[in-house]
Amino acid sequence: MTQAIRFHETGGPDVLKFEDVEVGQPGEGEVRVRVEAIGLNRAEVMFRYGQYLEDPKLPAGLGYEGAGVVEAVGAGVDGIAEGDAVSVMPAFSMNDYNFYAEQAIVPAHAVTPRPKGLDAVQASAVWMPYLTAYGALIDLGNLSKGEAIVIPAASSSVGLAAIQIANSVGAISIAATRTADKADALRAAGAAHVIVTEEQDLAAEVMKITDGAGARLAFDPVAGPMVETLANAMGQGGTIFEYGALSGDATPFPLFAALGKGLSVRGYTLFEVVGDADRMARAKDFIYKGVEAGDLVPTVDRTFAFADMVEAHKYMESNQQLGKIVVTLG
Repeated sequence: MTQAIRFHETGGPDVLKFEDVEVGQPGEGEVRVRVEAIGLNRAEVMFRYGQYLEDPKLPAGLGYEGAGVVEAVGAGVDGIAEGDAVSVMPAFSMNDYNFYAEQAIVPAHAVTPRPKGLDAVQASAVWMPYLTAYGALIDLGNLSKGEAIVIPAASSSVGLAAIQIANSVGAISIAATRTADKADALRAAGAAHVIVTEEQDLAAEVMKITDGAGARLAFDPVAGPMVETLANAMGQGGTIFEYGALSGDATPFPLFAALGKGLSVRGYTLFEVVGDADRMARAKDFIYKGVEAGDLVPTVDRTFAFADMVEAHKYMESNQQLGKIVVTLG
């Protein structure tokens, strides 16, 4: 038996319940991991509320990112051995597997060696942020030296990863944040420019920064009415990647800006990358090399004990964090 966190109804953090479950042995293509750290993600909040890309099959578990030690290996698994220190990547449905537990069975394709030099907490804060940002900025966006990218909600773990990836290829990282509270922290995190959207005109500031050329990419988890503002900040032929729905409001299509500039507004999730073996291999290579070079450094805002998971979810919903929230075990 192992202790796991599940929910029997959708709703706020208090629907999370600690339960004793039988973890069992890994099947073909699976491994069992003793969990040391869990990286929390906004997707888990949405899944808990029943507002994610897929509906939870109740009672449901949560979690698809973290770090631990391999305890057992199922049939047909190569390159992974008992005792390996690993990261678990978000490469499965939470209706099939979940990681909020003391022990967890996960598919082998979602398990990878921890990046060198990272402890369990840091290794649980790598894959969701950097895979998500890599897929839009590099795999699809081909962001390159001297090009500008606007990064709304830049204080999130994915936003900070996007800043670092943009900087690593010589692009101009423009972080957007709603209030001035996190502006200095974003500068310290490496943003070349920071725009406080409650105080400044985002489109006008981007045009100043780019000498009127506009940004080539925007990497936006907010959506809603802000898409119109982002469109006005874009350059000719630019692309707006929409990878979230933090706004909660209807998202208009910026027709006239799109017509005038030949813009693309594209929906995106990291599952485009993790679902393709070749693209995933390139992504992992980019991230491993970036971590080893010191260009990609996971940002952990705060850690919570496993027993305090409800409080950790409440903290995530408060939007106070700068970077990743990690829950530790043992």
